[in-house]
Formats: sequence, C-alpha cells, structure tokens
Amino acid sequence: MRSLHAEWTKLRTLPSTWWLLAATVVLTTAVGAAAASSLTRDVCPSPSACHEDTVKLALTGVWLSQATCLVLGALSMGAEYGTGTITTTLTAIPIRTRVLAAKATALMALTAAAGAVATVTTLWTAGRILPTNGFEAPTLTDTATLRATAGSILILTLVTLLGLSLATLLRDTAAAITLGLALLYVVPLLADLLPSPTWQHRLQRWAPIPAALSIQATRNLNHLPIAPWPGLGVLAAYAAGLLAVGAVLFRKRDA
Repeated sequence: MRSLHAEWTKLRTLPSTWWLLAATVVLTTAVGAAAASSLTRDVCPSPSACHEDTVKLALTGVWLSQATCLVLGALSMGAEYGTGTITTTLTAIPIRTRVLAAKATALMALTAAAGAVATVTTLWTAGRILPTNGFEAPTLTDTATLRATAGSILILTLVTLLGLSLATLLRDTAAAITLGLALLYVVPLLADLLPSPTWQHRLQRWAPIPAALSIQATRNLNHLPIAPWPGLGVLAAYAAGLLAVGAVLFRKRDA
C-alpha cells in the first residue's frame, strides 16, 4: 500500500496526468459526436435497411483517444528515467516489481475512471444526436452495448499499460511513444494497404488494435475477423507480455 500511495501521489501531483485524462474524455466525446452527426438521411435514407452499428460509430473516438492513454503510460515511467528520479524511487522502494506493479495499478485505476466517463458521455451525446436524424439511440441497458462500453474502457486501460511496458523496456519516453504509436496506427494502416487478403485478415486478427476494436461491434458479428472478447484478449496479451518482459529487465538492469 505504501508503494501504491507513492505512485498515486506522483500521478495526481503531475499536471500532465490530468491534462491527458481530460484530453481522453474530450477526444472520445468530440469524435464520437462528430461521427454520430455524420450519419444522416443523405448517407442512409432508410435506417432500418442500412443496419448501421450506431454503438460502434459513437465509440469511434476511442481510436483517437488511445494515443493520450499511451502517452500517459509512457510518461509515468519514462519521465523518471529522463529526470533521474528513478534512482530515488528505487532507493525508497528497493523491490522493483513492487514499484512496477504499483505504477500499473495506479495507472489502470485512473485510466479506467476516465474511460468510463468518456464512453458514457459519448454514448449519451450520440443518444441525443442520432434520433434527430431518424436513428435509434444507443442504450446502456442493452447487453451488446454494455459489452462495447466495457470493452472500450478496457482498451484505453490496456493501451496505458502498453505505454508503461514500452517505457520500462526502452527507458526513454520518446522512443516508447514512437513505438507505441506505430503499433496503434501504422500496423493497422499496413493491414489496409497489403495486397494480400490473407495477410490483411491475419493482421486484423493479430495486430493489437484492429483485433481489440472488434469488442465495439454490436451487429454483424459473424463478419468480424475475430470475435469481440478474443480480439480484446489479443491486446491484453500484448500488454501483459510486454509488461512481464519489462518487469524482468527492470529487475536485472541498473537504474
């Protein structure tokens, strides 16, 4: 608990933490509202015939706000290496796995809270916009909507852990953010550009973000490259695997 309290104190006293969490909420809500507003009768004259997944559309902003979560996770460890305060941290708490576990727990709690606010707000906002264009509003009482909402919160939380893991491995904030952004955005872009449909399908199944975003789908699940929960499991495996490797190196290397 002392380790957790120490990491919580570090996070809450850094202005960047609150700016990044606020950006997560704002980006998720703003992009979701813009996506919901784009669905009009001009685009889809008959809502019943279009079968538009309005829940997934409303949660589009998660694809952008995950970047702020990645930066938050990378800064929590990378900043300590950059300023040299990691030495002070390890002097106060010599058990390194405890330090890393405390950082991960504090980050998960903060990101999950911000993610919950962001997803509920964006669904509420979309629920006000969509009916004006003749489309059904998402409702949290629906099981598929609840899954998409909970899954989106988990995506943001796991991406934060991914940033922490990369910063622990690389011991550099800029390098961790660069590599993390490549995983989040460049790999999915490559999946769309590959000429082979087989490799496109494989990347959509095994790249962390294309697979994880399947959790947001509430319609046409049989057309997804990977089922919703297994898709989220792919991202969880990346985050947990990199965190485990980072923990081993964190213990073995000098500060």
